[in-house]
Amino acid sequence: MKRLWVRLSLMISGVLFFMFFMQFVAINLDQGSDKPDLDGGPQAPPAEIQRRLIEFMAFSIIVGIGGGFLIGRVISAPITDFVEAAHRIGKGELNIHVPARGSQEMIDLATTFNKMSSDLQHAETLRNNLMADVAHELRTPLTVLEGNLRAALDKVVPLDEAEIANLYGQTRHLTRLVNDLRELALAEARQLHLEKQSTDLNSLLADVVQALEPLALEKGVHLISNSKQLPEIQVDGTRIRQVLFNLLSNALRHTPQDGEIQVSGTYTTGEIILSVKDSGDGLTPEQLSAVFDRFYRADRSRSRETGGTGLGLAIVKAIVEAHNGHVKALSDGAGKGSQFLIYLPI
Repeated sequence: MKRLWVRLSLMISGVLFFMFFMQFVAINLDQGSDKPDLDGGPQAPPAEIQRRLIEFMAFSIIVGIGGGFLIGRVISAPITDFVEAAHRIGKGELNIHVPARGSQEMIDLATTFNKMSSDLQHAETLRNNLMADVAHELRTPLTVLEGNLRAALDKVVPLDEAEIANLYGQTRHLTRLVNDLRELALAEARQLHLEKQSTDLNSLLADVVQALEPLALEKGVHLISNSKQLPEIQVDGTRIRQVLFNLLSNALRHTPQDGEIQVSGTYTTGEIILSVKDSGDGLTPEQLSAVFDRFYRADRSRSRETGGTGLGLAIVKAIVEAHNGHVKALSDGAGKGSQFLIYLPI
């Protein structure tokens, strides 16, 4: 009874049987009455009529079973594909697709199922890459710590102030890496706590520029702030400050001496646009597509000390999206500078 074709067979047979049975009852009632034949023609014997109706009812059962089986097979074939594909996904084969066939509803279902499968495969790939990246990023500072401490214990190198400072720097990098990973995970899971309140972005931009101006002067980079009068919006000021700080720090890291960094803000109907534009290294099209990925460094030659944890731009993207905004990276190519745009809804 749980099979689709069995249920359809019973339904079709039941409908046809009911129709013929009602005709059988109506004819019997008509034969039992004393009404004369208005046409004056010969009437079929009641036994013959009853026999034909019984044959029709038997025929309806056969047609119902056959029709239900065929219709059930046609309908259930795509469903069987979904069941098999779901079992294979449950066993870990995530890159499974089912053929889009049948009715429009089944085609829509297959399209949605295939998209879900692709999304699962993409998420699994990101997870594996994340685990590999985390292991790689943690291995280097841990190896340095282990090697230096072992050398100090074996009296190979003296544990002087310089060596202690080096070990302390490695522990700071580990702490920063762990904190960044936790913050990124919370933001991407939409669980990052945001204390939204009315925020003056003009003051916030000015504060961030002022905080990083000494570093820009030290590197010989011109830091310019050019912003329109922006309206106040409901955001987490601390998080947006972190976003701007990460973008400006990244720009300073990639802009050479005598270069220029412009910080600006404008607004249109429905959104505020913050911009950080530099005249530094620039980005190739391949780099633009990956610049917001975790642990991505456009310049592979940069060390972890000079290149950060590789999570800064990924955190920028996650925080902005947690505010229902989005980010964009622009560049005309290598050596032509780059621009990062933040779109925040008003």
